[in-house]
Amino acid sequence: MIFRTFPRFAVCVVLLAGPLAGQTAPAPSLAVHTIWGSHEFTSDLVDLSWMKDGKAYTTLDEDASGNTDLYRVDAVTGAKQLLVRGADLVPTGAGHPVAIEEYHFSADESKLLLFTNSARVWRQNTKGTFFVWDLTARRLLPVSTKAGYQQFAKLSPDGRRVAFVRDNNIYVTDLATGAETALTSDGGENVINGTSDWVYEEELDLRDAFRWSPDGSRIAFWRLDQTAIRPFYLQDFDSLYAQLVPVHYPKSGSPNSEVKIGVVELSTGRTSWIDLGADRDVYVAAMDFAGSPDEIWLTRLNRHQSRLDLLLADARTGAARVIMTDSDSAWVDANQPRWIAGGKQFLITSEREGYDQVYLFNRDGSLVRRVTPGGWDVFEVLGADEQAKVLYFTGAIDGPLTRPLLRVGLDGKGLTRISTEPGTHAAEFDPTFTRYVDTYSRAGVPPVQTLRRANGALVRAIADNGKLAAKVTALGLNRPEFITIRTAEGVELNAWVIKPKGFDPSRRYPLLTNVYGGPGSQTVTDSWGGPNYLWHQLLAQDGYLVASVDNRGTGGRGARFMKLTYLHLGRYETADQIAAARWFSTQAYVDPDRIGIWGWSYGGYMASRSMFLGAGVFKAALVVAPVTDWRFYDTIYTERYMRTPAENPSGYDESASLAYADSLKGSLLLVHGTGDDNVHFQNSVRLVERLEGANKQFDMRIYPNKTHAIAGPGTRENLYGLFTMWLKAHL
Repeated sequence: MIFRTFPRFAVCVVLLAGPLAGQTAPAPSLAVHTIWGSHEFTSDLVDLSWMKDGKAYTTLDEDASGNTDLYRVDAVTGAKQLLVRGADLVPTGAGHPVAIEEYHFSADESKLLLFTNSARVWRQNTKGTFFVWDLTARRLLPVSTKAGYQQFAKLSPDGRRVAFVRDNNIYVTDLATGAETALTSDGGENVINGTSDWVYEEELDLRDAFRWSPDGSRIAFWRLDQTAIRPFYLQDFDSLYAQLVPVHYPKSGSPNSEVKIGVVELSTGRTSWIDLGADRDVYVAAMDFAGSPDEIWLTRLNRHQSRLDLLLADARTGAARVIMTDSDSAWVDANQPRWIAGGKQFLITSEREGYDQVYLFNRDGSLVRRVTPGGWDVFEVLGADEQAKVLYFTGAIDGPLTRPLLRVGLDGKGLTRISTEPGTHAAEFDPTFTRYVDTYSRAGVPPVQTLRRANGALVRAIADNGKLAAKVTALGLNRPEFITIRTAEGVELNAWVIKPKGFDPSRRYPLLTNVYGGPGSQTVTDSWGGPNYLWHQLLAQDGYLVASVDNRGTGGRGARFMKLTYLHLGRYETADQIAAARWFSTQAYVDPDRIGIWGWSYGGYMASRSMFLGAGVFKAALVVAPVTDWRFYDTIYTERYMRTPAENPSGYDESASLAYADSLKGSLLLVHGTGDDNVHFQNSVRLVERLEGANKQFDMRIYPNKTHAIAGPGTRENLYGLFTMWLKAHL
């Protein structure tokens, strides 16, 4: 997907009687350095994992020497017990213990799979080194003694073996003997086994691409052959002669990887290939064993992503059949089934009735019922308590701005609101659905974590984020105000606005709007906004109004509102951002001659297009890493909303911000990293060409070798320092 600079859904704080009883803090300095270059405003939320009995969870903590200790925490009392002493994790022949970056228990919780020495692969640190710690024998075993990074290691269901990926092949290690066996051998630069190519990772969130069978006798895996994808070359400028860095990146309309699903028998090494159908130009978005070692399920998307088929396949022969289909005249989301009743039934989310709702199907694909009530979107399915026969989820029962926790019976009856506080809730239930951890916030209020019973009753606080909450309170900020803007077309748009301290309604203030605006996204939610929120408050402290508007095409308001933009990205979204700016210009407290817009990625695309088409309504635009022509972006994301350039040439022509560059009026700052593998620097280069050709003056900042996130030691402080300085000079 296009990168967002705001949380997918921000999480935040249960308000405990004021900032915190008896706790005071001096007002900190709100500055670019304190926001982006220090730990002044860091959060103290706890990263935890539930144990299988639901009575405890585990957390990591550093000892005085910097070693990572693993603790078992009693859920109800909070009492901590040391499970793994980090200082003991010393590999044979090594002089120092390894650091635990991630960990996973075996099914019986007698062994611990540890991940360390990680390195980044595109977005995440998914390659590194794995060890197994035997909690009884207190022994550390390497998953592999051979050279090379390992990826996605997983213990077998019986805990006796570990499977992992190295150099695009799948291996299995017998923990008793240390013997390592290759399950695939054709992996290399073009053939990928057990993990994914660039576009599958970016757009389908697929990285870990193999699965153990329930009995440990088989492994099912993705095989992607990216031979047909032309490499796009990034340049690494850190050497005397710039190095070319190839990325197999399928641009819209060009070939994708050929996908296959294999199932390998560990006892024989024999691989069966699943019949994916006659159409080879498809995506397999998700796959796993379907409750038995002999059958797998998979979701297959056609290239247009207008049809999602759920297939069941024989793991031994590869024979497959479609049991359910979800289709749309625009696109469908790559939703996954959630199997219940021992695999006899499954739950899946669909927009087939105009809103994201949860449906119950039998294993043969026959529809049982819609489980959720309809009429508003389900945001996230949190789990099904099969014993109590209820489903937990968050949804837009109060509208798109909040995320309340809800429960409904699997029979579709008994809809109940679990959370009582307005705002945004993210719940993580224990495996028994007895308790959950609630991470909660509101706009302008930092997140807190509490432990609650399944009915919502408070058990205890886990992390009150007291220091951060006290600092934010001490700043005396005006929290965002939520408003509704009605455009001249009669469209009602949700928005928030931050006003400066000491706001005087008789004065006119400059206004900066922050936009993302992409399909299904939201910037207007009642949730904590993190560092970006604090930076917006810094601008308000300097006398600016800051606002954000969710245009047509954004999420939380049903399929019709979101999918209006199909085949015409930018048309309605830009019209709404311009209309919102014009609405603000009529407000008595806004200076109509000092309205600006800024955005990153899809937001950069929106900021540039709105600036060019706004007929002077915007005085300044801050444009970061923008898509400037959708022909330059990848297949899965772009074609989902636009189809291919050959099928929709006029739509691509109209949508490109490049096409309107000669209409620039006002000041423009263009920012991009040359190492951006997602939205290529090519986008900004081509925009510069058009601006120069039209003799338009603009400012530009390049961040050498920086990716789409434009991050690194000191980089964000420099970046937001630039933003602040430039806005003060031009808005």
